[in-house]
Amino acid sequence: MERYLCIHGHFYQPPRENPWLEAIELQDAAYPYHDWNERIHAECYAANAASRILDAEGRIERIVNNYAKISFDFGPTLLSWMAQHGREAYEAILQADRESRERFGGHGSAIAQAYNHMILPLANRRDKACQVRWGIRDFRFRFGRDPEGMWLPETAVDLETLEILAEQGIAFTILAPSQAQRVRPPGGRWREVSGERVDPTRAYEVPLPSGRSIAVFFYDGPVSRGVAFERLLHSGEAFARRLLEGFSDKREWPQLMHIATDGETYGHHHRFGDMALAYALHLVESNRLATLTNYGAYLERHPPAWQAEIVEGSSWSCAHGVERWRADCGCHGGGHPGWNQTWRRPLRQALDGLRDALAPRYEAEAAKLLRDPWRAREDYIDVILDRSPESRERFLHAHAQHPLSGSERVRVWKLLEMQRHAMLMYTSCGWFFDDLCGIETVQIVRYAARALQLAQELFHEDFESRFLAGLEAARSNVAEHGNGRDIYRKFVRPAMVDLTEVGAHYAVSSLFESVASRETKYAFVVEQDDVHLDEAGSARLALGRIRVTSIVTEEQASLSFGVLHFGDHNLTGGARPYRDEAAYRAMVEEVREAFSTGELPEVVRRLDRHFQPLTFSLRSLFRDEQRRVLERLLRDAFEDSAAVYRKLYDGHAAMMRFLASMQVPLPRPFRLAAEFVVHAGLREAVQANGIDGARLASWLRTAREFGLELDAPDLGLATQRALEREMERLREQWRAVERIEAMRGALRALRGCPFEVNLWRVQNLYDQLAREALASQQARAREGDEDARRWLEAFRALGEALHFRVSF
Repeated sequence: MERYLCIHGHFYQPPRENPWLEAIELQDAAYPYHDWNERIHAECYAANAASRILDAEGRIERIVNNYAKISFDFGPTLLSWMAQHGREAYEAILQADRESRERFGGHGSAIAQAYNHMILPLANRRDKACQVRWGIRDFRFRFGRDPEGMWLPETAVDLETLEILAEQGIAFTILAPSQAQRVRPPGGRWREVSGERVDPTRAYEVPLPSGRSIAVFFYDGPVSRGVAFERLLHSGEAFARRLLEGFSDKREWPQLMHIATDGETYGHHHRFGDMALAYALHLVESNRLATLTNYGAYLERHPPAWQAEIVEGSSWSCAHGVERWRADCGCHGGGHPGWNQTWRRPLRQALDGLRDALAPRYEAEAAKLLRDPWRAREDYIDVILDRSPESRERFLHAHAQHPLSGSERVRVWKLLEMQRHAMLMYTSCGWFFDDLCGIETVQIVRYAARALQLAQELFHEDFESRFLAGLEAARSNVAEHGNGRDIYRKFVRPAMVDLTEVGAHYAVSSLFESVASRETKYAFVVEQDDVHLDEAGSARLALGRIRVTSIVTEEQASLSFGVLHFGDHNLTGGARPYRDEAAYRAMVEEVREAFSTGELPEVVRRLDRHFQPLTFSLRSLFRDEQRRVLERLLRDAFEDSAAVYRKLYDGHAAMMRFLASMQVPLPRPFRLAAEFVVHAGLREAVQANGIDGARLASWLRTAREFGLELDAPDLGLATQRALEREMERLREQWRAVERIEAMRGALRALRGCPFEVNLWRVQNLYDQLAREALASQQARAREGDEDARRWLEAFRALGEALHFRVSF
């Protein structure tokens, strides 16, 4: 009997971008990475694109792209981030889908996902349909084909959602076994299978009220839970064995053993889980224990003969259906005993009230400019995916009632953005975790705030007060955070940005770094019309006139600004709409005149007269630039501290060595000085022009000798990136044996270092170079070329140092 195996990974991250900047700002909790997307990308998404299969001695036997052999879906918002910040893995994912089409008879392994992880059974029909259509269009944009299947967020399902999938040409979806209510064989009677009693090894057809139908695969629950929660990924062999146990000789049909988990299971939730996955697939395939497949390929060969009925309003992560996303159902993260989630209901009610208040106003206002407001919203995904002028013109040509003026264009984009954020605010993560003050919940309230801001600008109505009145009923478990209104005031309103605040950011930045005459700042373009920079000792003054344009809405503002930096962390200034050239010139002359005399209080008075009130401070900077400026301002203090530490270390290094040899703990001042100096020395050794292996080894010996506690994450990441740069140079100058030897020297120096260095990308680059150059060098060596022979010896030794099983 035929045995098929399919492993599905649902790859998704809660969106983290600032809704006004359209970018993720610095997240300290992800240290040493910039943000959690970057960290999880390194641990999981990129890792699965180039996973290792090891031999019995733990050496790399081959590097494989796991995505080419599994079924997977990626959140559109996550892929959008990867396309910008994780391009190599992004391209590998697209390539994996192309390879899977060749492997599985034309059926790609990628399936679509409803756009922004909205719980569809809790949405109105219009939003459900838009989420599905946006998911399909995003998939088509990236993968170049129509999707066969679609993943439903949290596998939350009802018949209306399945009807919409079928209407849009989706052939199948994947559900949890607990979501099957009844099944029946061809011509037979319905059988009750609730409580996970459904046989997961076949496809089922779900008949729909419209007369359509859709195929459903109910995944194997126990094995999926074993992968996600029971440490099954600690061994690739054990993983393969458990998968194969899902087959039974008692079944007489072509069996499909399939599981589904969060894709982050493979590498982020379980370290090296990607390697367990790679090895399990390798064992199954190489030993012909089952045929690897995906859902589309299986469905073509074995269309469903049995029918199924679903449990309406159910999901895979809430035992109570979809209550986790609207009520205190008892489902939570489990980390805070005694907490409740009563805040969920008023949060959803507040968002529903906002959605329902905005929808008729959107429809009425958009109808003045667009032929069909709701059809236009569905097609707006094409602009979201490509905001180029050409894409915008295509959209307006298809939907505008008449050629639009500049202000009418801005109005159209604001209306559509208001609707986009009115859907983003339903992203499921906002309800999933334990408290209202969690970053995921704050994130969806920020989306709501962006929709509110746009609504205020469009309709000049106070939607915010009504929304906050609803939020006030949602109470945090953390007493200091109060209720939803308090959280909005503390964590949401400060993040809100308008064009004047973008101008403030630019003005403050101009004091600390050179700014181009035209710069893109996140989702905005800033153009200089006139800028004056003056310095007097440590004080600096910036005055100017700029134009700020939103890339998203095309809204523009001409602003004049003035900002004074006193020389430390204190600065003051303001901005206002540009009035006329005479008023602007008068402001510039008056303020510069006061600054030229060194009378800083008078400068402040004159700035206040022109820009009342003065609102600029370092807080006017967006988070990433704020951190860079603070580091610059603290540089002198750092250098003073460094001098003190170096003097203490240099003066007492011999004594420290003596104490260490006597196994006497270093006195605290000595230890602090040594840790600082050694950390700085290690940083310098890896950040030089080419890694200085000798200095690196020397400082590492000192660290071991003194038993120092170093900042391992920082040093590990810095060394990793230095090695990657060195390997990239080697690839460019691959014939230079001295480059190979230098790389070996750096790796040799790192033996036994007290921090972990991730060699994943360095190994990938070595593997790529081997595929590009090895065969030609071997051919030259066989012809007696001595340089090629030396190259092969050095390259072989480097491969061994990088833990490859070298067979040439």
